[in-house]
Amino acid sequence: NLKAIARAGAGVNNIPLDKCADQGIVVFNTPGANANGVKELVIAGMLLAARDIVSGIGWVQEHEEDGDLAKATEKAKKAFAGTELAGKKLGVIGLGAIGVLVANTAIHLGMEVYGYDPYVSVDSAWKLSRNIHHAKTVDELYKECDYLTIHVPALPDTKGMINKDAISLMKKDVVVLNFARDTLVDSEAMVDALIAGNVKRYVTDFPTPEIAGVKGAIVIPHLGASTEESEDNCAKMAVQELKDYLENGNITHSVNYPDCDMGVKESGNRITILHKNIPNMIGQLTAVLAKENMNISLMTNKSRKEYAYTMIDVEAEVPMEVEEQLSAIDGVLKIRVIK
Repeated sequence: NLKAIARAGAGVNNIPLDKCADQGIVVFNTPGANANGVKELVIAGMLLAARDIVSGIGWVQEHEEDGDLAKATEKAKKAFAGTELAGKKLGVIGLGAIGVLVANTAIHLGMEVYGYDPYVSVDSAWKLSRNIHHAKTVDELYKECDYLTIHVPALPDTKGMINKDAISLMKKDVVVLNFARDTLVDSEAMVDALIAGNVKRYVTDFPTPEIAGVKGAIVIPHLGASTEESEDNCAKMAVQELKDYLENGNITHSVNYPDCDMGVKESGNRITILHKNIPNMIGQLTAVLAKENMNISLMTNKSRKEYAYTMIDVEAEVPMEVEEQLSAIDGVLKIRVIK
């Protein structure tokens, strides 16, 4: 009886997407709803790496009982002198909702920003500052940038993308930031690079036994989207997606079915059909309705790899026998009639 799942966040690695698709269960996520919260922490991560703030705070805590702390501070602070972000080159790998915000904010901080994303959406492209350099290859970012931040999903071709070979192309004393997924960075290669001094700082939001405690690593306990605002935004978007799907049949931000929107359901009935993306499916569906003399007032069909979604508005009531005939078509996974 399960019709849909909405994930209040972008990651859906804890949901069996293929099994859901095979059973006609639409899975939604909420991309961009927590983007600002993550962006702010990425900027904070760059500042922590640039100014050696963490070590400075640690020194104060170690000497908090020193009666002449103020005088000692003036002598010790030289050890924590850092650099400014202005004028440095930042490479943003992945220009989705978060990557765009990070890139634009860095421009306002006076950084020179390079962006790389071969699949950048039209919507993201419109939002990008015109001052951002568009790199044709990710290697260009590795070679040019003082700071690198990753904002891509964990896919088979992105897992471990920051590996020994990638690090070998980077500037000495580069700062790498990972607020996307821990598996994007080869932990062993990163530890080796930190110990060797080839990477100055690795700022990550994903604690693992391999990286925790390594000198040069700033490890944050997965706080990227942990703000009141982000949690509220994600919850609201998830509810809106589910409501629109249940009431109107529209799919927005699905990760296992194509997005499909036919507006608010008006009079009559709306038939929604989740099915395999195979030839002659539309012909078979409409043939059933034609046989029952049911007039189609509006119809749309979208596909995504091996799955597809068809929405049909009819003027008459849809008898149970028609639902059964549609469900019996080979490749149909789930039928729902919205009255």
